[in-house]
This record gives sequence, structure tokens and C-alpha cells, in this order.
Amino acid sequence: MKENEVLKVLEAALLCTDEPLNLSQLRQLFGVHDISNDQMRHHLAMLQLDWKERGLELVSLASGWRFQSRPEMQPYLARLSAQRPPKYSRAVLETLAIIAWRQPVTRGDIEDIRGVSVSTQIIRTLEERGWIEVLGYRDAPGRPALLGTSKQFLDDLGLRSLQDLPSLEEVDVADAFEHLSLQDSTDDAEQTREPETEDSSTGSQREDIRIEGVS
Repeated sequence: MKENEVLKVLEAALLCTDEPLNLSQLRQLFGVHDISNDQMRHHLAMLQLDWKERGLELVSLASGWRFQSRPEMQPYLARLSAQRPPKYSRAVLETLAIIAWRQPVTRGDIEDIRGVSVSTQIIRTLEERGWIEVLGYRDAPGRPALLGTSKQFLDDLGLRSLQDLPSLEEVDVADAFEHLSLQDSTDDAEQTREPETEDSSTGSQREDIRIEGVS
């Protein structure tokens, strides 16, 4: 099968699917044709070059390959939506950041770092979004669940692995998560809000969302 034909098949499959496709799935497209993983990576690299100057780009994520709009296209595409996607509360972002950078962690670990209790609704919201999952259970009284991020979290951030996460010393949590696809309804987003807590040393409300103790 000629390379230009292979590229056409890959292009069609990747543009028509709703989910990322991994190498095994992409190889299945060609049936009896024996295409190795290395050959498939070569074809995908060529397809990336073909789309280099376009509004979409082919990217490799945690769960596979997909086409997505380039970041510079977002301001234009946002005009197609009548409603602005709501943003999650500071408490939700803090909790997600702790799980992402310190995983695996228990709910108690998160509370120790944040200095306040973590509501069940926050954990449920992150689980329903598919961003966190139970990785196991700590060998301790009550066997608390160990939480970590999922492949969906990496896909939504456009990352291949946790090693691609920026250092929190270099980026604010809000900036790190600015590309997350937040499509919850306003009511759902409001349910995740917690009352602002006061910092015991200053008595003022905590406005920033940097996570102290996370490295």
C-alpha cells in the first residue's frame, strides 16, 4: 500500500473518530497489511507535517492520537458558543492540583496540604469529569482510597504523560489547567464552590491558588 494511501486512511479515521486512537487501533485499519508500530509512527509523523500549517494539528496523547484545534484558534472557535464555559472554584482546582502533582494521595493527605476539609462533592465532581480515579488503597486503618489522575485528565490537558506537567515552581495552577475542557453546566459548577477560608496567620481570605508543599 502506497504511503499517500495510508495517510488518507489515517487522516479519515482520525478526523471521524470522537476519541483518540492508539497504535493498535490504527494498525487494525489496514487489515491484512502488516504495518509495524515503528512504521505507523513514521506515517503519523508524515501526517503531522502535512497539517503543519493548518488550523488543526495531529497530537499524541496519553490514550492515543487525535486531531485538535491549535491553541491560537480557540478565541475564534469560542465565538461559536453562545455560553461561556464556567470555571471551577479555587477549591476544586487546588484539589485537582494536589492529586496531579502528589499522587497517589488520600483525601486526608489533600486536607493536610490544603488545611481545610475536602467536601465529598469536590471529589465526586472530579470523578464524574473522569479526571481522577482510585489507584488503590493505603495499608492503614480504614484503608483510605489512593487517588490519582486518569488518562482523560492527560488527554484534556493535551499531555502524553504526567512527566509533561509543568513544575508548580514555574506556573500558577490556574495557568496549568487553562486548557481543560470545562463544559459542565453553571449549576454543576456552582455546586463545587466552597466557602472561602481565612488564613490563620493573616485573617484574610486566601485569593491565590498556588499549592504550598506540592513539588
